[in-house]
Amino acid sequence: MTNVLFVCSANRLRSPTAEQVFSTWPGIETDSAGISSGANVLLSSEQVDWADIIFVMEKTHRNKLVRRFRRHLKNKRVICLDIPDDYEFMDPVLVRTLENRVSRFLPQATATTREESDGSIS
Repeated sequence: MTNVLFVCSANRLRSPTAEQVFSTWPGIETDSAGISSGANVLLSSEQVDWADIIFVMEKTHRNKLVRRFRRHLKNKRVICLDIPDDYEFMDPVLVRTLENRVSRFLPQATATTREESDGSIS
């Protein structure tokens, strides 16, 4: 199982959308948090320790992540998606952008596994 953490500023729009979109992806567990004070879920060192891969939405998020959690980032893969704060929660354009930018970094499941996970095999 691969633990995937999505980080944005406030954990209201982009990272919760990403968490939901990839929550059913076979072979991964997802979580999300915000890096700014006042975030719905403020990023914790426990979340960083838990994650195998951390996706940040903007370069500023990566900079804050490194500044605040440097010692927890050893052997962590941190990937910047370069997705601006221009979307609402579950915006179809945001969902497609996330799918295009994130999926190549995640473990690839076989077609059979994906079909089984969505219940389409009878």
